[in-house]
Amino acid sequence: MDRGRPSWWLLSTVIAFAAFAAFAGGGCAHTEEEWQAKGRELDAARKELGAERAQREKAKADLDGAAGRLERIEQQLRARGVDVEALDAGLEQLARATEEQRRRAEQLEALKRRFDLLRDKLKTLDADGLAVTVRNNRVVIQLPGDVLFDEGRETLRKEGRALLVKVAEVIRTDPGLAARSFQVAGHTDGGRPGPFKDGWGLSLMRAREVLTFLVQPDDKGGGKGGGLNPSRWSAAGYGDADPLKSNDSADGKRQNRRCEIVALPNVEELLDLRDLGR
Repeated sequence: MDRGRPSWWLLSTVIAFAAFAAFAGGGCAHTEEEWQAKGRELDAARKELGAERAQREKAKADLDGAAGRLERIEQQLRARGVDVEALDAGLEQLARATEEQRRRAEQLEALKRRFDLLRDKLKTLDADGLAVTVRNNRVVIQLPGDVLFDEGRETLRKEGRALLVKVAEVIRTDPGLAARSFQVAGHTDGGRPGPFKDGWGLSLMRAREVLTFLVQPDDKGGGKGGGLNPSRWSAAGYGDADPLKSNDSADGKRQNRRCEIVALPNVEELLDLRDLGR
C-alpha cells in the first residue's frame, strides 16, 4: 500500500470510477478489456481503502490497550504506596541528569583532545625539563626553574628565553590556545631568596619576568619576546607554599624551583579534569 496516499484520495478514486461508469452508461462505447482494467483498478482502490481502515483501527486498539496497561500499572503502584507523581518527577530529573552527564562527557573529551595536542606539540621540549600535566584541576605547562633562572635570581637566562619562545609559538599559532587566559605562577624551594626579602618576592618577580617576556613582540616582528596577547595573561607568586615534592632532597628542591603556565578554564569547563593526565 502506498503510505503517502490519504484516505480522501481513495474516496475520490471510487467516486471518479462511479462517475465514469455513469457516463459510460450514457452511450460511450468501451471495449471489454477496458472495462475489465477499470474494474481491476476499482477493486485495488477498494482493497487499499479497506487495508488503511484496518490499520487505523489496529493502531487505535493498540493505543487503547497501552493506555489501559499504563493505568493498571499506576493503580498497582498507588496500591503499594508509591507516589506516581513523585516517580514521574524523579524520572524527569534522571533524564536531565543523564543529558547533563552526556554534555559534560563531550566537553571532557574535547578538552582531552586539546590537552593531548598540546602535550604532543611540546613533546620535543621534554629534554629541557618541560612537562604538560593536570594539577589542581588545571592544565599546566611546568617550566624548570634552573633552565629559566640562575639560583636566587629573577633575570631570565639565555636558555630560558629560548625555551619560552618555543612555548609561546605553540600557544600563539593555535587559535584555541591563543584565545584562552593564562596565569604564570612562580614557585621556589624554600632556599635563599637572593636579594629579595623572602620566597614570595622571588617567586612573584620570576613569574613577572616570564610573563613580560611572553607578551613582548615576537622575534619575527623585530621584538625579543613571545608575541602573546597581554590582555589574557597574569602573574602570581606562591613562594614555597605549593611544592611538587618534599624539600628534603636535592631532586625535590629542583622540581619545586619552577614556573608554571596555567591554562585558566572557561566557565563551561569547570569540571573534573583529573582524568586528562592519565
